[in-house]
Amino acid sequence: MTRMTQDAVTVTLHVEAAQQRAFDVFTGRFGSWWPMEHHIGSEPAVDVIIEPRQGGRWFERAADGAECDWGSVLEWDAPDRILLAWHLTPEFTYEPDPTLATEVEVRFIAEGPTSTRVEFEHRGFDVHGERGSAMRESVSAQNGWAGILESYRAAASLSSAS
Repeated sequence: MTRMTQDAVTVTLHVEAAQQRAFDVFTGRFGSWWPMEHHIGSEPAVDVIIEPRQGGRWFERAADGAECDWGSVLEWDAPDRILLAWHLTPEFTYEPDPTLATEVEVRFIAEGPTSTRVEFEHRGFDVHGERGSAMRESVSAQNGWAGILESYRAAASLSSAS
């Protein structure tokens, strides 16, 4: 389910995996489920990494080793929650100014030993003024967060079987 409010895009999904596994696949194996055609570097990405700590980087890496930042880890509360600063502009280029970052918060709520509800929220588009609306609409489209998170659901569910 995807919902768009004035300043947030939310997606709630259920993952057939234990809470820790759901968290680990989202954070530690981000590149295994992220569609690599969604990259911002000049070369295609081969991996996307979230460093596992507050203050860590969120970035993509190309085959030649070049790295391109996406943002940073604002809060790391394994296995319950992660809060990321998304330093991308509405044109999907890197912007280092922290006052122009939006936030991506993901909560992992255990619903049983092998089932987790994942509550995803991307918010703060207003930092981009009028251009923020276009960004919100882009990430709320079917090929935006909702579609991308379906890839995550499949990867986390497959992982729980191994």
